[in-house]
Amino acid sequence: MNPFERVSIIGVGLLGGSLAKVMRKLGLAKSIVGHGRNKTNLNEAKNLNIIDDAALDIQSAVKDADLIVFCSPVQTISQLTVEISPHIKPGCLVTDVGSTKETLVSEMEKLIPKDASFVGAHPIAGSEMSGFHVSSNTLYDGAHCIVTPTDKTDPSALKRVIELWETIGAQVSTMSAKEHDFIFGAISHLPHVVIFALMNTLGGLRSENYDQITSFAGAGLRDITRIAGSEPVMWRDICTSNKDSILYCLDRFQETLNHLRSGIEQENGISLTQQFETANKHRLNLINNA
Repeated sequence: MNPFERVSIIGVGLLGGSLAKVMRKLGLAKSIVGHGRNKTNLNEAKNLNIIDDAALDIQSAVKDADLIVFCSPVQTISQLTVEISPHIKPGCLVTDVGSTKETLVSEMEKLIPKDASFVGAHPIAGSEMSGFHVSSNTLYDGAHCIVTPTDKTDPSALKRVIELWETIGAQVSTMSAKEHDFIFGAISHLPHVVIFALMNTLGGLRSENYDQITSFAGAGLRDITRIAGSEPVMWRDICTSNKDSILYCLDRFQETLNHLRSGIEQENGISLTQQFETANKHRLNLINNA
């Protein structure tokens, strides 16, 4: 694809830093400017050649940009767009990497100037670690990327965003923002919420002689609870911005948990075996369809 003259990345962390690195590697941007709140981090990112210019002032960061990518927390994007809207140049393409879409897409289509375009995107990549120090130009290789157009989306802008992510190495799918939020409320947000709750439960349990029972945990517990190390503020924003889908999925999970609890309480071996066998089958389907 033809390179962008000037790319503005709002939030040079894991996702933003990785995007800057791979765009530089593939020659997709002639100039990359990064915006963030921490001057030291931005200057370090510039010194490491992750970005060409650093801007604490967001209006300066987006000046003359052909592509603006929001890699900041979801809940900040709309307000930041209000601040930059008068400074977005005609023809600019605006997109994001946020984990929730329905509310954001609706708001952004109202805030973006008529002579610019917004297309929502969500690359399914990341880590429980954060910051540009752990960014990588291979983070998006083979990753799914969901693009969420609406009936108002400019076809050429949509094509450009899809082309960008495919060139980077992602597998692109398109769907509505509402469907996106339901699917990821189930397969991503629910598991995170459950694991956060599990760790808080375990952290509060005491035995007769030990206050820290997790000190006896094996590799299995460490493996399944890895995502409890994810960035708290980001997950706060995800939970509040995708409340309806997450609450629906939590209710279904609670029903399943109650059924399992009933089997344990009644010592119903047949029921327990059936539930575990069903879970085994769903797990195999997950692996085979990955």
